Amino acid sequence: MTQVTPIEQVLDGHVPEGRAVKIRGWIYRSRSQGKLNFVVVRDSTGILQCAVKKGVVKDDHFEDASKALLESAVIVEGTVKKDSRAPGGFELQASHFHVLHFSEVFPISKDQSTEFLLDVRHLWLRSRELTAAMKVKAVVLEAIREYCKKEGYIETTPPILSSSAAEGGSTLFEVPYFGKKAFLSQSAQLHLEALIFSLEKVYAITPSFRAEKSRTPKHLAEYWHFEGEAAHCSHEEIMAFEEKLVAFVCHEVARQCQKELAVLGRNPQDLEKISAPFEKLAYQDAVKRLQKKGFKFKEGDDFGADEEAALTEGLDQPVFVTHFPSSMKPFYMLENPDGTVNNHDLIAPGGGEIIGGSEREVDLQRIEKKLKKAGEKLENYAWYLDLRRFGSVQHSGFGLGVERLVKWVAGLEHIRDATAFPRVMNRAYP
Repeated sequence: MTQVTPIEQVLDGHVPEGRAVKIRGWIYRSRSQGKLNFVVVRDSTGILQCAVKKGVVKDDHFEDASKALLESAVIVEGTVKKDSRAPGGFELQASHFHVLHFSEVFPISKDQSTEFLLDVRHLWLRSRELTAAMKVKAVVLEAIREYCKKEGYIETTPPILSSSAAEGGSTLFEVPYFGKKAFLSQSAQLHLEALIFSLEKVYAITPSFRAEKSRTPKHLAEYWHFEGEAAHCSHEEIMAFEEKLVAFVCHEVARQCQKELAVLGRNPQDLEKISAPFEKLAYQDAVKRLQKKGFKFKEGDDFGADEEAALTEGLDQPVFVTHFPSSMKPFYMLENPDGTVNNHDLIAPGGGEIIGGSEREVDLQRIEKKLKKAGEKLENYAWYLDLRRFGSVQHSGFGLGVERLVKWVAGLEHIRDATAFPRVMNRAYP
């Protein structure tokens, strides 16, 4: 017998009781009762208890099972037995127990500090919680791509190195570039805008970098950024696209990740309830709502975690906050006569802001005026300004932080657990 059976198939009852199987993985935990060792083995799909009994397996196999430490790599053969006392309700009664590699003493034990677990992130990734979070993230990315394809959006690959800023110079990571200055991308937006004039509806999933000195549960210095841009698209139309996409992602995670959500303590039924359309709340009305709740919040202030939580309190679905004052937003957002811009933030209950988007300014002179006011050199944006000289059309777009979406969908406490190797203000290791 050479075929390896994923543990998940045993736990799901797809393997009849008494059937012989082979599993492989790593020792998750073990205990000895004299002539009987209970070894719980994990693979990427689950954990399964193996009963390794002296006299049933070879003596050297029993000795290996007795001395193998946590995270030792093993192959176990045996027969499947239902056992309500075992994790998952099944046990493998071993006939062969082969150790591929004897691990040294694993450095992670119970009640370790967060900083220590971040120091050994390369090992902590083996935890069931992080394994579940990474699987949820994979389904989120898969669902995003599936929905975009269905809606006629074309995936593109904009650059990571840039000569100009999309969001603001103070949060740029500067890098030397053959004797000149370049920057790690904050956003693919400006380059996506160039692509709409040939492809019309485009998106990209790329890393973005923000040099924000911020220590909050929702900030990363490096994160994965899903951004979309569409020609001939109004502010209302891009919001409709976003809310339907978020609902689709939630439904796919609820459908495909029930086991992972159970590990993470997230109820899939809460995700199944997410449906478009979402509430639209003008910024001025959001200010009034916060003031009624006792916040000392005035027009021109930006939302923090407390304000976002208050705006979504009691809601089951995300809410759009729209039409912020122009003074709060970047140069590329379309300004209205009343001094607001056609923009929106999508705030999720318990998750904070997950999307920011807007209709884009198409008037060349207004863009130049805003860039000059911000102290920017027009020559650095010459190529972008060309887009307003040659066939400019109404268009809109958005940016979604993938880890923020995963944090909310999976019910994670901190955004660092939505990525394998988090990069935050005080950490670039391992």
